[in-house]
Amino acid sequence: MKGKKIVIGITGGIAAYKTAYLVREFIKAGAEVKVLMTQAAKEFITPLTMATLSKNPVLTDFFNPENGDWNSHVDLGLWADAMVIAPATANTLAKMNYGIADNLLLTSYLSAKCPVFFAPAMDLDMYQHPATQKNINDLIARGHICIDADSGELASGLIGKGRMAEPLQIFNTVKDYFYKNQSLKGKKVLITAGPTYESIDPVRFIGNYSSGKMGYALAEECKNRGAEVTIVSGPVSISKPEGVRVIDVKSAAEMLELCLQYFPETDITIMNAAVADYTPAYAADKKIKRTKDDMFIELKPTKDIAAELGKIKKNGQMLIGFALETDDEEKNAAGKLIKKNLDFIVLNSLQDKGAGFGHDTNKISILFKDNNIKKFELKTKQEVAKDILNEIELIAQK
Repeated sequence: MKGKKIVIGITGGIAAYKTAYLVREFIKAGAEVKVLMTQAAKEFITPLTMATLSKNPVLTDFFNPENGDWNSHVDLGLWADAMVIAPATANTLAKMNYGIADNLLLTSYLSAKCPVFFAPAMDLDMYQHPATQKNINDLIARGHICIDADSGELASGLIGKGRMAEPLQIFNTVKDYFYKNQSLKGKKVLITAGPTYESIDPVRFIGNYSSGKMGYALAEECKNRGAEVTIVSGPVSISKPEGVRVIDVKSAAEMLELCLQYFPETDITIMNAAVADYTPAYAADKKIKRTKDDMFIELKPTKDIAAELGKIKKNGQMLIGFALETDDEEKNAAGKLIKKNLDFIVLNSLQDKGAGFGHDTNKISILFKDNNIKKFELKTKQEVAKDILNEIELIAQK
């Protein structure tokens, strides 16, 4: 669990005291933990206890009324590798199922892009009620992981099913999930991301609008699947993912040099960067001054990095390309797929709203060597990364 980011949500049930032991298990295993508590949860265990154990401030409200500090549920949802709600009361399960967002824990849950685990805890009759069972089953059908309640003596004095699973069982369920989903463990992945800057003079360059978000989302997903990941990144202003080697470059020539260095030992290479097709033939040593005359810049073509790697690709290596098109999208992408010796190519179209540079979302089509095309709906770039990696793994299994 070292390096894993875990959000633990505590709701208002007597079993909340057990969650202190759960937090301790994650911390001992090397995970980073942030705790969310509902107002009712604070009646059963104090935020001070959970903050001490988690080594992070406990979050209970949308903002701090004393200084206005905002606790962003969106940032929490993107930060987490897993969200664990324990105990999950009948009230919270119902709100999760129907999308009710009346506290920070629930808004963070609705923003989560990670696996969600929940451990029901309530009295016998509440647990058995058809409404509760429907909520549990609906959440499981949605892909969430239920760590089912145990049977035994309950706080009410009744004996039956409804006790929250023991902290060690909850911890082991989450740990086993990550262990079993290490589908790329032992694989080396090379990803290019972001734009390239081609210098005109010491202060000006030719570039593009790529933010690097798609490439970095791919790197995060590869890391989560157990791969050893290297990003060769053009200039971007987004945070570098933890547990990933990031090598910064500026120009297409620098990116090519690094890719040629790392590619021979790489199992999977994903060419996501928006690399300049042309670079100035001459870059001035000093800043070019303004004159009244027109200015002309002589350009020369850069080397196509994906095509260069395609020439030296060996059996067993996978090479994935990206194409951003504005017209004749599928025809142009299909041509690049063959010309560059790619295993498949991911097509983006600037005609699709919410796709392309700068967005947190993307809409892709994947073109394969057998002329098959798989189209996907508009999704977050994290979800798109999962789709792309799923296709890579399907090909690897053949």
